[in-house]
Amino acid sequence: MKILLDIPDNKASSLIEVLRSISYVKASQLTDTKALLMEEMREAVNEMKLIRAGKKKARNAEDFLNEL
Repeated sequence: MKILLDIPDNKASSLIEVLRSISYVKASQLTDTKALLMEEMREAVNEMKLIRAGKKKARNAEDFLNEL
């Protein structure tokens, strides 16, 4: 299982030390860029789920491409 935690910078180092001291836990830090990418992907997946459930309207592909 993978868990993504959002921890204040001033508290992170002590928590990472605790996690690394547990033999069955592998802890690694993400760069800000990777963390942002993961958050944006999570939001996109949630938006797709809402569209498929009919709770949100999909937009036209041409409009999407024009926005890019």
